[in-house]
Amino acid sequence: MSTAPKSAAPAAGGGRAATKRELPERFKAYRHVWVFIEQERGVVHPVSWELMGAGRRLADKLNVDLAAVVIGPVGETTQQAVAESFCYGADLAYIVADNLLADYRNESYTKALSELVNTYKPEILLLGATTLGRDLAGSVATTLLTGLTADCTELDVDADGSLAATRPTFGGSLLCTIYTLNYRPQMATVRPRVMPMPERVTGAVWRVISHPLGLVEEDIVTKVLSFLPDRDSTKSNLAYADVVVAGGLGLGSPENFQLVQQLADVLGAEYGCSRPLVQKGWVTSDRQIGQTGKTIRPKLYIAAGISGAIQHRVGVEGGDLIVAINTDKNAPIFDFAHIGIVTDAIRLLPALTSAFRAQLSPHSHDRIAG
Repeated sequence: MSTAPKSAAPAAGGGRAATKRELPERFKAYRHVWVFIEQERGVVHPVSWELMGAGRRLADKLNVDLAAVVIGPVGETTQQAVAESFCYGADLAYIVADNLLADYRNESYTKALSELVNTYKPEILLLGATTLGRDLAGSVATTLLTGLTADCTELDVDADGSLAATRPTFGGSLLCTIYTLNYRPQMATVRPRVMPMPERVTGAVWRVISHPLGLVEEDIVTKVLSFLPDRDSTKSNLAYADVVVAGGLGLGSPENFQLVQQLADVLGAEYGCSRPLVQKGWVTSDRQIGQTGKTIRPKLYIAAGISGAIQHRVGVEGGDLIVAINTDKNAPIFDFAHIGIVTDAIRLLPALTSAFRAQLSPHSHDRIAG
């Protein structure tokens, strides 16, 4: 493994430049970019299609194929996930279909994905940094004795074809680019909404390669006794909201945070916050935005009283329009906001709420998102 700060090239005689870049002979046959298509109970997680877009760009730079990897039960839903992968740019798909894979279990999924890698030898393997993806990626990387870069914010390939995986480090104060130089596959996970969703294009199903699981139920230690769906309807949907209003410490008190909620309600938006508000207990953790919270890509993001440190920036900079409100004209958030307003958010938020309430009908929220 080798790391280099994103903002600086490696110095001659040190860092990555001094690392021997010579793949062992057994890894020289590894080619192509793979994306694991995460599905649970017939529903594909959108991060899989976001990663297909990122994988397509990497594969084109390397002049190799982009492959989707689908693991699941025998039946229509798994086949549909395979077919859909071609609509998001796959050149071929690998499928492991077995009814033992109806529910995610680490042991069975790790065996399926590890065997696929050992048999067909990809040079890059991407997974979503979801609860399932993080669990699977770690165990697969351990099984394959290769490197894994988690929670990446940027993926690229350098001049010699190595995967350059960038992620925040040192508590989010630095962006670091990590290379897996002498091992294959090069693995990375990316959180939902970090990468843009590629355009879906209807196309034909191309090459599909099936591979057996080679397990029986008695081989798997973990047993699924029942499935209890999450019925907590109060959980936020920040990651996929078109409009988000968020507040930070600049609001001064939990009572003032209600101004954020009121504006969000008028706009038909989700509301969120920066990490300090969760730490203070003002807002629940499912509303946190940033490196250790949710990554969002809204069409409109209004940040009130948020300084915009890099921990927050990596969670929001994919937004189409970022409006920042802060009393400090030197706040870091003004470096990446599209519109900056230097004023007291406690005074401006009620005025914005009143203005929008006067102009918007109850059915006009879609116009705001557009």
